[in-house]
Amino acid sequence: MVFNDIADGIVRQVEAVGNSVNETLFEPVIRLGVTGLSRSGKTVFITSLVANLMNRDRMPGFLPAAEGRILSAFLQPHPHAHVPRFDYESHLSAMTGPDPHWPQSTRAVSELRLSFRVKPGGLLSGIRSPRTVHLDIVDYPGEWLLDLALLDQDFESWSADAIARAEPRALAAPFRAALAETDPAADYDEQAAQGLSAAFTTYLKAAREAGFSDCTPGRFLLPGEMEGSPALTFAPLPRPDRARRGSLHREFERRYEAYKSTVVKPFFRDHFSRIDRQVVLVDVLGAIHAGPAALEDLRQAMAEILSAFRPGRNAFLTSLLLGRRVEKILFAATKADHLHHRQHPQLTAIMGALMREARDRADFAGAETGAMSIAALRTTVEETLEHGGDTLDCVRGRLLDTGKRAAFYPGALPEDPARLLKPAREGADSWLDADYGIMRFAPAEITLKPGEGPPHIRLDRAAEFLIGDRL
Repeated sequence: MVFNDIADGIVRQVEAVGNSVNETLFEPVIRLGVTGLSRSGKTVFITSLVANLMNRDRMPGFLPAAEGRILSAFLQPHPHAHVPRFDYESHLSAMTGPDPHWPQSTRAVSELRLSFRVKPGGLLSGIRSPRTVHLDIVDYPGEWLLDLALLDQDFESWSADAIARAEPRALAAPFRAALAETDPAADYDEQAAQGLSAAFTTYLKAAREAGFSDCTPGRFLLPGEMEGSPALTFAPLPRPDRARRGSLHREFERRYEAYKSTVVKPFFRDHFSRIDRQVVLVDVLGAIHAGPAALEDLRQAMAEILSAFRPGRNAFLTSLLLGRRVEKILFAATKADHLHHRQHPQLTAIMGALMREARDRADFAGAETGAMSIAALRTTVEETLEHGGDTLDCVRGRLLDTGKRAAFYPGALPEDPARLLKPAREGADSWLDADYGIMRFAPAEITLKPGEGPPHIRLDRAAEFLIGDRL
């Protein structure tokens, strides 16, 4: 196994040399990874980003467009024939058609290549011809994202963490009961293994629905073609005094390591090792609405996720010899259109505080990080209403469940993020001084003029941070 890993690393480094030389001397490629947990809006973000990069009238904060440096932008066939293409056209039609609705969420890895013809700037702009820059966007299921943290955990440490997280959660009661009836030192039995694995999977699905983030292994939630395979039939177990050969504990340990080697490592190698720009989408409002425990779970999960990336500056020689490193990371709180714009600074501050540990780690490694609140597709309009003698800053939109239009006031986010993060860290059961609501809005009916992409909030600033310097 070790020899195979070394040989595979050598092959990838040779490929990286060839790719880096070609991109540096001829047509540069920006590889943008779009990550985030389930329901953070990855598919909508990519679709709206591409639409607004191709039709740039709504992108005043994207300097290459504002300064007229982009002559054209067009979709190209993706060079990686073995990776499915991101279905941009279908997703855009779903969001902006006559009966707008949210597109299907990500269920497999996909990529899309957007190419720009860029006019050079500076002193040599008059004698240099336009050049082509490619933007490769990688989309993958949020359910698989947290698996990257498993690479640094063995079965015993992962089991201890998973059991500890399940202990205080009422929704984990059936799994805890099944675990209490299981003897890890007993002889392996397939029927018992499947029963305990099914109870664990049911618990993970319930935890995700309740707003919790760290629900590993991710493929248990979205197994795809691997459903029912031994690599997806295990569960956390306490370590027995003696984990003998042939026991349930030893078999689950073997399957856990197989999961890492056959699922997690190839996913990391084939996609993350090639990324040099990263956007991390976070449904902060959803976590706040779910309560302090969900917010603290999200903070811990995002810190673990960033440990799997290799942030740093992409010097040419370094990228040749060691592979690419993530040099820019944007932490974006999505669904900013669910709040009046007066609350956006608070949402951004909470986003920054929530990601502090992850940002510090990335900054220390030399990466440039940023935090902002965005809405890749704006679904609401703002209103100020009088209620009970108070003035409320509301948003109005079309409700997803009923289709009716309604005004909504989610509650006032605190100016100081510590008012949320402190009770979350201390394990509070609920927010003591405020209630934070959330509403699910459907896409609004819109009419796009020539040159316009879908309406958004700060998508132009996000694009400027992520790729503006390369254009």
